[in-house]
Amino acid sequence: MRLLYLVSHPIQYQAPLLRRIAAEAEIELLVLFENMETAGAYFDEGFGAEITWDVPVTEGYQFQQVGPLGEIEDRISEADVMWIHGWDSRLKLRALEAARRRGVPVLMRGENTLAAMPDGGGLRGMFKRTYLRWIFYRCAAFLCIGTDNRNYYRAHGIDDARLFSMPYAVDNQFFTQQAERATETREDFRRQLDLSPSRPVILFAGKFQQRKNAAVLAAAFQSLDRGITRDPYLLFVGDGEQREILLAEARTDSSVRVVGFRNQRELPAFYDLADVFVLPSSKEPWGLAVNEAMASGCAIIATNECGCAADLIDESCGRVVPADDPQSLASALTEILGDENTARGMGAKARERVSRFGFDEDLAGLSEAMKAVVSAPPQA
Repeated sequence: MRLLYLVSHPIQYQAPLLRRIAAEAEIELLVLFENMETAGAYFDEGFGAEITWDVPVTEGYQFQQVGPLGEIEDRISEADVMWIHGWDSRLKLRALEAARRRGVPVLMRGENTLAAMPDGGGLRGMFKRTYLRWIFYRCAAFLCIGTDNRNYYRAHGIDDARLFSMPYAVDNQFFTQQAERATETREDFRRQLDLSPSRPVILFAGKFQQRKNAAVLAAAFQSLDRGITRDPYLLFVGDGEQREILLAEARTDSSVRVVGFRNQRELPAFYDLADVFVLPSSKEPWGLAVNEAMASGCAIIATNECGCAADLIDESCGRVVPADDPQSLASALTEILGDENTARGMGAKARERVSRFGFDEDLAGLSEAMKAVVSAPPQA
């Protein structure tokens, strides 16, 4: 089947999945990008810095940058199925309508959850729900990235027959293999970072944005009993608007380190170093860094407002804590770090658990959805 995928820009997480889809004999994939900004050096607003991804983001699959609407409509007419990532641009909305006019079924995959993107109340909420009904009516089916995302569609009246599982995943094999390789040079890496042997490591990796709550993690760290938790380090890997707040923490506590932005190929060494990975975000639609850390063998702590928590984290591999609650976060850290065997065991379980949330599952869900919408009669 001819699959047309419309997405805003090349995304480092999606590139290996697109290569995997393109390799399938039964699928002919063409990707349309609204812009090619991230294919080279670009300024990332979340990181607040210019970056260039060190992994290929446009190799291994056919792609084009979108041109005039008429050209896009020609591509839609040639497709058996159209897959759209989100509804956050005028072009995507116009593509939705063009696909409806041509009888091409649309699969929608978005990141929305009730916690992260609530409709709100009053007139504004009413208008938003009306707007969403217009969008969802034009979608034949929905590719759900997880439980919270599925519940979002259900809350907006989408029946289960139109919901298919395509979990948010990263290249698990890449992170597992690279973390295992990093184990061989772990002690050298610790010395490079000036980390004393045997002391555990708490890791945050991502954008230093306010909703990521890195400062909440810093507050939780300051309340830890360093004796019970075996005198851990706290590493912040990334960049962004809260950088100066975190640097101030590092200046007053030598156990806190801010190491700056690190690219995709550099991250597995940090995950290998970590005993526990923490994502303390509020209103986080998913949190793909959790997938990366789990594939690398880290115990996990995330908040109940991280979309990934409902699907990836259970008592065997980590803890889920309330958002914006440094004390609960500190308690979870104490529980995991109090005994080195606890963190090690959770890390092994995390790797095992995330292995069931990979590209195989994505491809199975996508294929099932494509077959369902092509064989289904058009919506009235």
